[in-house]
Amino acid sequence: MNEAALPTSAVSRASRLGHRCRRLGALARTEAGLVRGSLFVVALHVVDDTLLQPQPGTSAGDHLASALIPLTVLLVVAALYPRLRPGLRATLAALLGVFGLVTGIEAVYYARAGQLSGDDYTGLAAIPAGIVLLSIAVVTLWRSRRIDDRLAWRYLRRLLLVVAAVVATYAFVGPFLAAYVLTHTARAFVPDDRVGAEHENVSFRTADGLTLRGWYVPSKNGAAVISFPGRKGSQKPARFLAAHGYGVLLFDRRGEGESEGDPNGWGWEGYRDVDAAVAFLRRRADVEDARIGGIGLSVGGEMMLEAAARSRGLKAVVSEGAGERSVREVLDMTTGDKWLSAASYGVLSAGIALFANHTPPPSLKDLVGRIAPTPVFFIYGEHGQAGERNLNPKYFAAANAPKLIWQVPGSGHVGAIRAEPREYQRRVLRFFDRVLLAP
Repeated sequence: MNEAALPTSAVSRASRLGHRCRRLGALARTEAGLVRGSLFVVALHVVDDTLLQPQPGTSAGDHLASALIPLTVLLVVAALYPRLRPGLRATLAALLGVFGLVTGIEAVYYARAGQLSGDDYTGLAAIPAGIVLLSIAVVTLWRSRRIDDRLAWRYLRRLLLVVAAVVATYAFVGPFLAAYVLTHTARAFVPDDRVGAEHENVSFRTADGLTLRGWYVPSKNGAAVISFPGRKGSQKPARFLAAHGYGVLLFDRRGEGESEGDPNGWGWEGYRDVDAAVAFLRRRADVEDARIGGIGLSVGGEMMLEAAARSRGLKAVVSEGAGERSVREVLDMTTGDKWLSAASYGVLSAGIALFANHTPPPSLKDLVGRIAPTPVFFIYGEHGQAGERNLNPKYFAAANAPKLIWQVPGSGHVGAIRAEPREYQRRVLRFFDRVLLAP
């Protein structure tokens, strides 16, 4: 039978159907092309960031996991994309679109700090690529929406999908993407000098080959204290310690300010920076080996505890505001939402491990028992973060003597010096005096 034998209406319907199929095929090819082009731009930035232009002091070999795993995902999605169902295509486009936007945050951060360089340019290009992927996800969802079912069930199903998407984003997608930001951005400048004492510009190297830079106030009493992390909040305790004759070392931790290395907002591997600082002080003629202490704030307190547990260079440790730094500490907590927090923190820890190319450090609760005989002083705020309020009593219980603990009334996170300035100075100075200045 030929077309002439068919009714006109049938020919018309067949023609419209053929036209629609050709149009949908063209749209699918256009969608796949746009997605693949956008994924290529994001992949280019991943390669540029991890392999071609890594952070000063690091090499491509230090970033194999953070390069190969995201690249594999991007390439697999690009290859299989046209064969996937619309709902899965939209989901993957949305997830990778957000990832593209997040990879560009580093470039925006350093551009605002006036330090745009290296891989930041491909990072900026990843932002519009992410926007394209998100736009395609929205359009794909709209075109593939079901309209052949009952109206009430249709909107109930959509509501349930939105709720599920919000929960999944909050509990899993958000923490994973936050891990990227935590391992790619850090303070890009050296804060104003408010130490209140003459100091030298110094540099020293870590055991894994990074150059760290900072300030050193020479000692007048033969003892010195590392005030950590960074050169901002740590200046407050540095001022009164220097005023009482202590040498004080403040420096940019790895990946921050003028120091080399990859940043890590959660401080993984940061104990190496403390070890290098101790080695620097032991080479100073004004400091005696047995008179080196450390005071750490927040993540700095966590790194001080780990450094003291791993070696004997520190002779006295003050840790203020230490809390959780991976899922391992969260599992040691006793809060009511422990398991929900553990699920999110598990994703965060996995993300940090991927993008930092390091496995999570041991639980601080397991480490603090190894600090003795080095004296340790735990400080935390009455209104501090949930982790520090819950965990510091547990750290104290797990530590061996000599040890002290102080919950500071009215203090928030690392706010003891503001809430109780005189008492804070008195207790910290008395602790260091008794340990570092004793005959």
